[in-house]
Order: sequence, then structure tokens, then C-alpha cells
Amino acid sequence: MPTALVTGSAGFIGSFVSERLLQDGFRVIGVDAMTDYYEVTLKERRHDRLKAYPEFVPVERYIEEPGMLLELFAKETPDVVVHLAAQAGVRYSIENPRSYLESNIVGTFELLEAGRAHPPKHMLLASTSSAFGANTKMPYREIDKADHQMSFYAATKKSTENMAHSYAHLFGLPITMFRFFTVYGPWGRPDMALFKFTKAILEGKPIDVYNFGDMKRDFTFITDLVEAIRLLIDTPPNPDAPLEDTDVDSLSPVAPWRVVNIGNSQAVQLTEFIEAIEAATGLKAERNLMPMQAGDVPATWADASLLKNLTGYSPRTTVQEGVAQFVSWYRSYYGA
Repeated sequence: MPTALVTGSAGFIGSFVSERLLQDGFRVIGVDAMTDYYEVTLKERRHDRLKAYPEFVPVERYIEEPGMLLELFAKETPDVVVHLAAQAGVRYSIENPRSYLESNIVGTFELLEAGRAHPPKHMLLASTSSAFGANTKMPYREIDKADHQMSFYAATKKSTENMAHSYAHLFGLPITMFRFFTVYGPWGRPDMALFKFTKAILEGKPIDVYNFGDMKRDFTFITDLVEAIRLLIDTPPNPDAPLEDTDVDSLSPVAPWRVVNIGNSQAVQLTEFIEAIEAATGLKAERNLMPMQAGDVPATWADASLLKNLTGYSPRTTVQEGVAQFVSWYRSYYGA
């Protein structure tokens, strides 16, 4: 039985990835500190779902704790590592940047050091579409420069890409970086727009719509994201075996390292997203139009050609389908 170590296993994405690996016959070591950035009860219930599997081993520790991951790697010798633990959120990084430094930078350093000492077959680390920052050429491609991050959150995630590349080069660690594009779905984060909008609409309260509604996002449904990750686990980068279509391949010329977009390849207007929530709830939203928030970007749009080339897979869930599933879960979970 192969062993996977998943950091952030009580998080939105981490819990889904952990469950998929358990279903696929992996033993999963789930590491999560249960931080209180949002309601801890939601994280506990996600972990409770995983604890129903006998091959799930929860570890409630901070990844930035010196030597913790090194000891865990030595004990468990994971075959695969999926690193999803991070301090998330663009706006919170303005209020509390140190938490991003400690979790995202120091935590990833501890993970890379553990991988250096006890190399897995493949390490997969989460980055973000925010790494593209001020880029205006769309859709975003992995081979495009990404030098002008707009928030400290994005800056820390781009830094982890660079850190991981150096470890891949120096120590031969096969590493795939993901850049996620606005992931949503059941069990999602309460700080995300879909969660906030659904809650407010069901309670008859106004929703805050930034940039006066002139926003576009490449919304990616959670099960599509998990399928992409699962397929990429079996596709470690090899500098001696680049894709034939080198125009889309981000494979490093000097390391077993690659960055891959995971997105729906469609820029959806925020107003259309809100309309999908209105359709799913059967209620009309009262919209409070506001200017753009600091650190935010007006649009994201993924070119997911590399993902398709590597795995044969493309995310396919429409916003209308995905939002309906979230609203159904929200009503059931909160009795709304």
C-alpha cells in the first residue's frame, strides 16, 4: 500500500484530495494545525469524514514547527507528498503578513528539507493563480513571466515555486507545482465569495460586489481539481522526457520541476456567477457595488493546455452545475 502525506488535510482542497487517495488505496498521513483563520468546527468535520477510513492517520501539528516534518518523513517514508497547507487569502495577508511568512515560506522550507532527507517519488506543491499578478496577457500560460505579484500572499506562493525549483535542481527531487484558479464547491472556505454570497442571500442581506461587478474569474470545481491532482501524481516531471509540444511545457531545463495550471479555461463574469447563485437559491441578491480591493486583480483565466497534454484531462463542470451543488450542501449543512 503506497503512503501519501497530505498537508492541510482538514482544509477544503486537502480533505477532498485525502479522501480521493484513500479511495484509491493509499494510506494517507494528514497533517493539519486546525488554525482558526475560519471556523475550526468545519475543519474538524472534514477530518471526521476522513477518520472513517482506517488508513487515515491524522497529525495535528504546525508544518513550520522546526524538525516536525523531518521526523514525520523519517517515520512514515511517504511515496507521494501533496503540500496544500498554507495561510490563504489575499486580503488577510495585508492585515497579518507574518502568518503567511511562517506558514507559507517557513512551512514549505521545512517540507523541502524533509523531502531532501527522505526523498519521495513525487512532491506536489500548491501555488496559486495569484502568482501571475499584474500580467494582462490572457489566458495565463505557465511559460509566461510572473514577476509582479499584487499581494503578499501571492508573493509568498511565488517564492515557494522558486524554493522548490532550487531543491529539485540541487537534490533531484521530482516536484510539480500547481497554480489553482478560484476553486469552489461543497465544504468550501467561508472566506470565499461563493460562501459569503450564499449565506447573505439566504439571510436576505446585501452582498458586497467589488470593482462594481466588473470582475472575471476562472472558477474551478473541487472534484475537477482533485481529478487533475490525482492524474498529475502519476506524472512526475523528468527533464530527460519533455513534451513534444515544448511551446506549452514549463518543465525546467535543469531540474525535475514543472508548474501546471489547474483551471476551467473559462473567464466567467462575476455577475454570471451571482446569477447562478440566485438560480440555485431561488432568491434575488441585493448588490452593494464597491471599488476594487487592495491586492486583488480584475480577472483570471487559465490556459490549461499543459494539464491536458500531461494527463489527457480537462476540467468540465459548469458554474451553474457547481454552484447548485454548493448551495445544496450549504442548505443541508447549516439547515438553511
